[in-house]
Amino acid sequence: MAMVRGFPVEFLSDAEAAAYGRFDGAPLRVELHRVFFLHDADRELIDKRRGAPNQLGFALQLTAVRLLGTFLPDPTEVPPVVLAYVAPAPD
Repeated sequence: MAMVRGFPVEFLSDAEAAAYGRFDGAPLRVELHRVFFLHDADRELIDKRRGAPNQLGFALQLTAVRLLGTFLPDPTEVPPVVLAYVAPAPD
């Protein structure tokens, strides 16, 4: 039985199994607004994390799971547009 990160994936093609849980390019603008927007409840959870790096990593995992259906094995592997949307540069 084919497994990806502990889940059976025999119904997926080899290419689909390799791409599972990873970004396949940058999300569309509408996906950014729909999936990566941080609501007040999200921000409350994020604020409970210690330090900016942990808060950013948690925010990326929280939002990425909405799109991908699984957590990222490496939260630094996000398209730059996602990072800029979730953690915009200060003015």
